[in-house]
Amino acid sequence: MARKNPSMEVAVVLHLLVLAAWCATAASSAKPKVCDKGWECKNSVYCCNETISDFFQVYQFENLFSKRNTPVAQAVGFWDYHSFITAAAVYQPLGFGTTGGKQTQMGEVAAFLGHVGSKTSCGYGVATGGPLAWGLCYKREMSPSQSYCDENYLYPCTPGVDYYGRGALPVYWNYNYGSIGDGLKVDLLNHPEYLEQNATLAFQAAIYRWMTPMKKKQPSAHDVFVGKWKPTKNDTLAKRLPGFGATMNVLYGDQVCGQGPVDGMNNIISHYQYYLDLMGVGRQYSSDNLDCAEQEAFNPSSTSSSTT
Repeated sequence: MARKNPSMEVAVVLHLLVLAAWCATAASSAKPKVCDKGWECKNSVYCCNETISDFFQVYQFENLFSKRNTPVAQAVGFWDYHSFITAAAVYQPLGFGTTGGKQTQMGEVAAFLGHVGSKTSCGYGVATGGPLAWGLCYKREMSPSQSYCDENYLYPCTPGVDYYGRGALPVYWNYNYGSIGDGLKVDLLNHPEYLEQNATLAFQAAIYRWMTPMKKKQPSAHDVFVGKWKPTKNDTLAKRLPGFGATMNVLYGDQVCGQGPVDGMNNIISHYQYYLDLMGVGRQYSSDNLDCAEQEAFNPSSTSSSTT
């Protein structure tokens, strides 16, 4: 009878173990782990992190927007936490508020809501509670100076319809209502009033805007905030760097960026830092590149189709 070679047996076992480990690695790299957190976040690697409702709850929303239902506010009773978290659930599987560690997640929610609060505020210097407590005071532009109808063959204006600012990140102009409506699969071109009738849809349009690049090969506000965007050499020369400052560049371009320390830019930053404090993160974690005072616009106003 032939004698077994112990060395050969050990070599075979080791080979099988290595092969099994390689197969497991290949399988895991081919199909990343996904998680399911119920109604709020499903079938995504991002759902393996905490969801927004884990760290941002009703009382915090009330703290951030404490004056929104004061009788002098225009949108009394319109905005609420449920509308926000329902809208956010659409985008959490895509990374909204679910990218990175908890500090980044909380920071992104504060950053997004900082824009919202600034753009919907009716606060002023001596307002009760301070000027930063009045976010979500408005749901629409109160005294439109024009109909915001532009000749556009893709999204022609509907007769009799005005495209003034509406929503949580106010949308202006027919082409913006049309393109955002396409993204949401809602006919906003013919019915822009939906954004002042449905708070969930208004938040959803705002988050869509936050998550979506203005143009191909450009980052979204989400990308530049959570670190998914790497500046090119041209970006660096234009002083466009990742951080909160670049979110303003993506959303508003040279309306607030590249103009020095203008009030419009500083107001947005103030809301962001105020919300960081109230959420328990602290403004010391505002991150680098907080402003866009010296940044050149991604899309100069002559070619921009900004939502503001």
